[in-house]
Amino acid sequence: MAVTNSASATDGGRDMLKGSQTASPTSTLHGDDHTANPAHHIPEQTNSEKPHDIGSGLPATRTETDVLIVDWDGPNDPHNPKNWSFKRKWAATAIVSSFTFISPVSSSMVAPATGQVAETFGINNEVVMALTTSIFVLAYAFGPLFLGPLSEIYGRSRVLQLSNLWYLVWNLACGFAQTESQLLAFRFLAGLGGSAPLSIGGGVLGDCWRAEERGRAVAIYSLAPLLGPVIGPITGAWIAERSTWRWVFRSTCIVDAAIQIIGLFVLQETYAPLLLERKAERIRKSMDAEKAPYREIRTVFNSEDRSWQSIMTKSLIRPFAFFVHEPIVQLLGLYMAYLYGTLYLFLTTIPSIFQGVYHQPVGISGLHYIALGVGLTGASQLNANTMDKIYVYFKNKNGGVGRPEFRLPAMVPGSIMLPIGCLIVGWTTEAHTHWIFPDIGIMFVGAGIILNFQCIQTYIVDCFTLYAASALAAISFLRSLAGFGFPLFAPSMYNALGFGKGDTILAIVAIVIGCPAPWILWHYGERIRNSSRYT
Repeated sequence: MAVTNSASATDGGRDMLKGSQTASPTSTLHGDDHTANPAHHIPEQTNSEKPHDIGSGLPATRTETDVLIVDWDGPNDPHNPKNWSFKRKWAATAIVSSFTFISPVSSSMVAPATGQVAETFGINNEVVMALTTSIFVLAYAFGPLFLGPLSEIYGRSRVLQLSNLWYLVWNLACGFAQTESQLLAFRFLAGLGGSAPLSIGGGVLGDCWRAEERGRAVAIYSLAPLLGPVIGPITGAWIAERSTWRWVFRSTCIVDAAIQIIGLFVLQETYAPLLLERKAERIRKSMDAEKAPYREIRTVFNSEDRSWQSIMTKSLIRPFAFFVHEPIVQLLGLYMAYLYGTLYLFLTTIPSIFQGVYHQPVGISGLHYIALGVGLTGASQLNANTMDKIYVYFKNKNGGVGRPEFRLPAMVPGSIMLPIGCLIVGWTTEAHTHWIFPDIGIMFVGAGIILNFQCIQTYIVDCFTLYAASALAAISFLRSLAGFGFPLFAPSMYNALGFGKGDTILAIVAIVIGCPAPWILWHYGERIRNSSRYT
C-alpha cells in the first residue's frame, strides 16, 4: 500500500512531499490542471517505520527503498505560478510582451533608412538593400531552436534576460558598423538574441495562466511581435530624416536597456519543472545532515531524464518532430508563415508605394505605417476582450469541458479580411487613387493578420501547454523563414506584375491556405489532437 509523506518547509510555506512504496505509479504533471498520470513503479515495501524528524523539522517515513516525490503543496500552493495573484501574472506578461515588442521594432526600424545605409556603404543591389532589414528575421528562425531547450534547463527568466542582453550588445554594434558585411553580421547576431521571447514568452504565459484566463494575455503577447515592426518604421523614418541611420539602432538600445533593468526586478521564474527541482534540492540539503535513508528524492517531472544533454537532444529534435508528426503544427505553421511573410512584405513595400507612387518624403511616407498599426491594434483589442468570453461560452455548452478549438472563431473574419485588404491595397495603388484608400486596405491587412495570429498562438499554447516553447519554436522557424524571404522577392514581383496583380496573388494564396483552416480544425481538431504524442 502507498505511504504519503507530508512535510513543512520554512521557505515560503509548507512543502508537500509524497513518498510511495508500492507498485503504484508516481505522478507527472500534464496540461493545465496538473493532474497525475502514471510514470514509474516503485517496489513494494512493508517494513516501514514510524515518521521521524529530519533536520529542519521535516517529518517523513523511513524505509529501505523509500522514494520522496516533490510536488506542489496542494492545488492552491502559492508557489505554483498558476496560483499567483493577477498582479504578479500581469507583471510577468507585461515584461515578456515588452521583450517581444522591442526586438521586432529593431527588425523593421531600419527599413525607411535603407537608402541612407546604401549610400554609406555603396550598395546598389535591391536584394542586398532588403537583406539589411530581413536578415534580422532570418535569425528568428534559428534562435528559438536552441534558446527554447535552454529555457527548459536554466529557466525561462534567466534565458530571456541573457538573450535580451546579447541582443542589446549586438544591436548597439550595428550603430557602429563600418562596412556592409559588419552590419549584416551584427544584425544577424542581434536577431539571435531577440528571437528568445518569440518562443519562450509563450511558454511563460502557458506556465502562469490557466486556460480560461489565458486569452487576453496571449492576445497582448501576440500583438507585440506584429505591432513592433509597425512602430519601428514610423520612428525610424523620422530619426533617419532628422539624424542618421546609426541613431536608428542607438535609440532602440536606450529603450531596450530600460526594459532590461525593469525585467531584472519584475520577471520571476515560471517553469514548473525547474521550480520543483529547486524545491527538491532544498529538501535534499536539509536531509543530508541526518543522512535520511531515502533511496531517491525527485519531482513529479523526474520520470524523464532532465540532464542538459537529454533535454538539449530531445528539445532540438522536438520542433522538427512537430513538423513531421503533428498535422496541427503543419497546417497552422504554414498559414502563420504566410501571415508573417505578408506582414514583412508590406513593411518593406509601404515606402515604395508612398514614396514611389505618391512621391511623398521619407518622414511623411513613414506615417502610413500607422494604418497597419490601427488594424493590428484595433482588431487585437477587440479579440482580447472577447476571446476568453467566447471560450467560456463554448466551454459551458460543452458540459464545462474546454477545448483548444474554442479559440478559433475569430479566425473566420480574420481569414476573410486579409485577402480583401490585399486586393484593396493593390488595385487602389495601381489606379493612383487618393492615398487614404491604400491605407484602408493596409488596415484590413493588419486586422486580418492579427486575428489569425492570436487565434493560432493561443490554440498552440492550449494544445501543447508543457511543450508550448517547442511547438512555438517549430512555428517560429517556418514563419521567420517566410519573414526573411518574402521581402527579397517582393521588388521583382511588383516590378514584373505591378501592385494590382501582385497583391491579387497574395489574396488568392490567403484564401486557399487560410479559409479552410478554422473549419478543418473546428470539426477535426479534437480527433487530430487525440492521436498526438505531445498534446
